[in-house]
Amino acid sequence: MKYMIMLKADPANQADRMPTDEELNAMGAYNEEVIAAGAMLAGEGLHPVETGSWVSFDGDERVVTDGPFTESKELIAGFWILQVKDRDEALEWARRIPLTSGTVEVRRVFEVEDFNPDNEYVKQEKQWREEHDGVGRTA
Repeated sequence: MKYMIMLKADPANQADRMPTDEELNAMGAYNEEVIAAGAMLAGEGLHPVETGSWVSFDGDERVVTDGPFTESKELIAGFWILQVKDRDEALEWARRIPLTSGTVEVRRVFEVEDFNPDNEYVKQEKQWREEHDGVGRTA
């Protein structure tokens, strides 16, 4: 199963500063543990919200809004995507993140196997993943 762990944006992680060496080392050690366990599929930190943009959809209309955004509680500051056996394992990895404040959200990621196998686009997706050495394929 794939799970995404999302670090919620808050004033501390959106401050105009880079992480300290101590913070980088702690996060690096955590990421090494996740990689060594074979669970890490992806993980990245994101630049502050004022550098981002939203694209809103209303029928055929597309509206771009540049940050900063007033409702930052709904934004993420970073993420990990893990391949784990179940929700409990995903939560255990989330508990081990070396944060001193903040919140992370843990949610299951849809996988191609979750959808109707007879759908033409699901079939195409499965074929594409097989042709591209399992990119996006689950364990």
